[in-house]
Amino acid sequence: MPPRRYLILILIPTALMIGGTAGYYLLDDRYTLLDALYMTVVTLTTVGYEEVHPLTPSGRIFTIVLLLVGVLTFFYAVTELVRVVINGEVQQVLGRRRMERSLAKLKDHMIICGYGRMGRHVCQEFSRRGLPFVVIDRRAELLHDFDLAHGIALEGDATSDAVLRHAGVERARALVTVAASDADNLFITLSARLLNDKLFIVARAEGELAEEKLRRAGANRVVTPYAIGGAKVAMAVLRPTVVDFIELATGAEQLDLQIEETRIHSGSKLAGLTLHASGLRQEYGIIVVAIKDAQGHLIANPPHDAVIRPGDTLIALGARQSLDRVEALARRAA
Repeated sequence: MPPRRYLILILIPTALMIGGTAGYYLLDDRYTLLDALYMTVVTLTTVGYEEVHPLTPSGRIFTIVLLLVGVLTFFYAVTELVRVVINGEVQQVLGRRRMERSLAKLKDHMIICGYGRMGRHVCQEFSRRGLPFVVIDRRAELLHDFDLAHGIALEGDATSDAVLRHAGVERARALVTVAASDADNLFITLSARLLNDKLFIVARAEGELAEEKLRRAGANRVVTPYAIGGAKVAMAVLRPTVVDFIELATGAEQLDLQIEETRIHSGSKLAGLTLHASGLRQEYGIIVVAIKDAQGHLIANPPHDAVIRPGDTLIALGARQSLDRVEALARRAA
C-alpha cells in the first residue's frame, strides 16, 4: 500500500471528528466545543448515549447526514488501518525505509545483478566472507525469501541507470552481472562503466562473441560458465589431484591452507624488500606463487631475489591467520 494511502486513512477519521464537532458547535449556540466533540464521538461510534441538549431540526438533519456518511466512512477507515497492521504492511514500509537508509550508507560494497542460480552462489560467497553487497533482480518472487547476512535485496531492472544509482554504483567497489541474457549483461556493463569508471566489473557471457563485446563495453573480467565447467570436468579426469588441491586452497571454509591475493600499498613495510628479505616464507610460512606488477605483468614462481614494489599484487599460499598478518603488513605503515 502506498504511503499516501496510509495518510488518507488517518486523515479520514480526523476530518470526520473535526467536521462533526464544528457542525454541532455552529448549528446550536448551546453547545460548547466539548459538547460538540462528545456528540460527534457518540454518533460516529454508534454508541447512542443521551444527547447533551435536545436536537433542533437542523441538528437532527446534520446528525442524519453524519450517521449515513460519516459512520460508514469512519468504520471503513478504521477497518483498513487494522487490516494494514495485521497484514504487516506497516512493517514492510518500515523495512523499505530501513533498506533505503542502509543503501545510503553503503560504500566500497559489491553489486550483484541477477539473483538466479549463479547470482545466488555469488551472494552466498560474499555473505560467507562478511562482505557488504546489494543484489538486484526485477523478479520480486526470487527476492522474497532473501535472508543472507551483509546483503540487501533490491527489486528493479539493473539495466536502468536509476536502479544502479539507487544501489550505490558510484560508491561501489565491484559489480558482478550474471543476468539471464548476454544482452542484459552487456547493457548493465556499459551503464555501470559510464556511471563509475573505476568500478571493477565481472560479467557473465554465454558465448565467445559476447565475451569480446563485454570486454569492449568495460568489463574487467568475463566469465563463461560452460567453458569453465567443461575445463574443470576435463581436469577432474586428467588431473584429479591437482583439482583436489585447488579446491582445498580456494575453499572459504578451509583454514589450514588458502590461496589469497594481497596488494602492496605505498609505505608498506614489505615495499622495496626482496622475497627472501621479507621473511614471508621463513617467518610466516607463506609461499608466494606469483607476483602481478602494477602494469599487469604476471611473474609465476618468482625467484627469492624478486623485489616487492608498491602496486604489486602477491598471490600467496598459506594458513588463513598467516595470510591476514601479511595483509596487515601490505598496508601503509602506521
